[in-house]
Amino acid sequence: MSFEHQRHKPPRELAQPRELLVVCAPLRSNVNLSRIVRAASCCGVSRLLCTGPTKLDRKIARDGADAIAIESHRTLPPVLAELKREGYRLVGLEQTTGSHDLHHFEFPRRTALVIGNERTGLTPELLSHLHDVVEIPVWGMPFSYNVATATAMALYEYCRQWPTG
Repeated sequence: MSFEHQRHKPPRELAQPRELLVVCAPLRSNVNLSRIVRAASCCGVSRLLCTGPTKLDRKIARDGADAIAIESHRTLPPVLAELKREGYRLVGLEQTTGSHDLHHFEFPRRTALVIGNERTGLTPELLSHLHDVVEIPVWGMPFSYNVATATAMALYEYCRQWPTG
């Protein structure tokens, strides 16, 4: 039996625009930010809000750099307050005593996924603004995934739950 495969088939069409935003605390690495932009673009995210340096490596971000509106802000608390007023559920990606296992969390359609710094994660101040916190189980060392890898995993889970937008 032979199979025919088409490499680089066109992206799936969304029935409606994604109501998913990515919100980044200041990241230390433009490589991680660029990987997050690329993954978010693959997931149909159209808006990324961040603080700190927003320099992208276009070789890593690739087409995502042109597909996503990247907004720079001075600090996140006012941004999070505004997103709450706009009806977004603020979901942080962090390991906390009260975090939900990503495998069992039901993302609301209108979600702002809040990503912390590579080393310090989400600060207690930022955590106080969130509705929910999700974590990705880790079975080995180190204790957490790279920020860009973890973001991609969380974005994929959201898309698995909301495949058409």
